[in-house]
Amino acid sequence: MTIAVDMGADTSGAPVLIDLEELLATRLLVQGNSGSGKSHLLRRLLERSAGQVQQVVIDPEGDFVTLGPTYGHVVVEATDYSEREIARIAGRLREHRASVVLSLEGLEAEGQMRCAATFLSAMFDAPREHWYPALVVVDEAQLFAPTTGGEVAEDVRRASLAAMTNLMCRGRKRGLAGVIATQRLAKLAKNVAAEASNFLMGRTFLDIDMARAADLLGMERRQAEAIRDLPRGTFLALGPAVCRRPQTVKIGAVETSARSGSPKLTPLPSAPAADLKELIFAEPEPEAAPQLPMAFEARPRRVPAEELISEMARPASLPPEPERSDEEVTTIIADVLRAIVEDPESAGRPASVLFQDFQVRCRMQGLSRSGVELGDFTRRLSSARAGIFDTTDPEWAEAVALAGALPDEMVGPFLLVAKAAKEGAPCPSDAALAETYGTSSLGRVRRLMGYIESRELIVTRTDLSGKRSITIARLGWTTAAAEAA
Repeated sequence: MTIAVDMGADTSGAPVLIDLEELLATRLLVQGNSGSGKSHLLRRLLERSAGQVQQVVIDPEGDFVTLGPTYGHVVVEATDYSEREIARIAGRLREHRASVVLSLEGLEAEGQMRCAATFLSAMFDAPREHWYPALVVVDEAQLFAPTTGGEVAEDVRRASLAAMTNLMCRGRKRGLAGVIATQRLAKLAKNVAAEASNFLMGRTFLDIDMARAADLLGMERRQAEAIRDLPRGTFLALGPAVCRRPQTVKIGAVETSARSGSPKLTPLPSAPAADLKELIFAEPEPEAAPQLPMAFEARPRRVPAEELISEMARPASLPPEPERSDEEVTTIIADVLRAIVEDPESAGRPASVLFQDFQVRCRMQGLSRSGVELGDFTRRLSSARAGIFDTTDPEWAEAVALAGALPDEMVGPFLLVAKAAKEGAPCPSDAALAETYGTSSLGRVRRLMGYIESRELIVTRTDLSGKRSITIARLGWTTAAAEAA
């Protein structure tokens, strides 16, 4: 299922869309000088994709914490936790698929790099069963993957750079899709920037940055001057998730705002100079000075790590959904599985990725809680690929019970054979079994069938003409003979 994120409009007013699934596979790099609208662009992307995919934001300035009240992001104030607690929180958020904003505001540059490295490394090292798709947005990425050491300790720089490199180079297989934003490409490590396949280039003025941006966009050097003339909030887009040729996009409006905004001119005080001098050099009052009014609430209390982890584990509050009978739930799940199997793009995707697609489709059908966990979904998906969408059907109860002795990924091929045997249809070919198993290797399928036969679940017979038939002795079902190739 394709999910399109509306980022704004091009020069003709047509909407510019980002394919969220393609973005998860190909990553994104955003570049632009301070004030060019990078944070606004990231906020638009996060708001429009909220609820579709897990989101993790590395926020050095604390600007994205305002996403929490509106979109349910858990805000983690890094100053309140130790490195060990940060690592625990990162592991738990992968397990519970909570959207999180890691605010690094209040830390020095070295502390920000150390915290981000610990957090990203813990996410990267999560167990395989927790490799769910997630957008990992890193604002001001040049702070965490610098080209030079600067004034931070060398071990901290290396740890931070390694974590960013893992995110961009090896994170895709773990479901982590890096979205990095930087003020200057020249300050961002090349091996981190080079892994992005999608680009949104904003206004920049230095020749070295314009040249690198033009190279990434496939533009000639003389065309790079156009990057200098881009208005604020306008970017040049390119990449498989956006468009195949450079395209100008004006980023649309957002619903939330940052805690810090651009400075605005306000009238100077009209008091005489003598009065101002007296105010400046006045003796301090003995009592504490009154607190200045704040535009935002004061920093909340420190939340213990255990309480924060418990909050992430607690399911989000949703409006009550209508009561459904077990038959209705079973029908919806079967229809969703049928739609996933019929989608040609789902054939080569792992079950952990399709599980998110399954949950989204169930919500679209009005079923917010399907009651299906990842392990159960894997077996149901294997059955659906074999053409059996309702495993509770008494007609297939015996075959499903026999399949319970096999690993989850082998259920599909076995049930495909069982379906053909029950109907007396020709024996499935190796290619059909490979498609159900999720592989293109026919040799692997032959080894798979040999393993199932060694478990005494099937008996394979090949006649003199080379045609194969398979019998499920315990059920008394036999396929018709057919070519294995």
